[in-house]
Amino acid sequence: MVKQDWLVTDNGDCLGFNSPKEWDLLSKNKPYRLYRFLEELEDIVVQGEMTNQKEEDLLKSIRRVVRKLIVNVYWITTAIPEPSPQTGTALSLLYDEPGFSLTLQTEIMLPGTTTSIHNHGAWGVVANLGGQHKNSFWKRLPTAEVPNQLQKVSEKILNRGDIISFTGNAIHQVEAIGNEPTFTLNLYGETVSSRFNFDPITYQAQKF
Repeated sequence: MVKQDWLVTDNGDCLGFNSPKEWDLLSKNKPYRLYRFLEELEDIVVQGEMTNQKEEDLLKSIRRVVRKLIVNVYWITTAIPEPSPQTGTALSLLYDEPGFSLTLQTEIMLPGTTTSIHNHGAWGVVANLGGQHKNSFWKRLPTAEVPNQLQKVSEKILNRGDIISFTGNAIHQVEAIGNEPTFTLNLYGETVSSRFNFDPITYQAQKF
């Protein structure tokens, strides 16, 4: 199955791109470690901030380095958290340091588990390491009477090896589908706007 890269915009558009070849990402001279990934990631983000780089262009570079991490650091694909019987989900934080504003974690969702409709208030990159999940994309369609009205735009099924990225105000919902749990690597930038859960019936928006 061909691996694919995706970009979801604030308007709910889901754009597809070819993934870099894995052999171009292999570290040939010395082992690639998590700390090298974090250094490269921080350099990309800082450079993007200094040059006012568009999120879409920033995310292209970040998707590449995330795929490089997965290709070279095997233990990342084995850091599978134990899902909660109550929620059907679990998170495992892979790196945490005061002053380092980026979040790197793995997540598991049992089949049939669904998230709320939400945004992240920051750019995000999610790499599918196992199973399938369906993303539904939404956009704001505000009116004077209903300022948080939403309109569903499209859906996309992500398979193992796919990487999807989101601009800061992209709105989506995730459902684990198929017969096996969905296992993902999630990377999020620093939250710069409010994070919300959205109710598609009442059109209420509640902060995380």
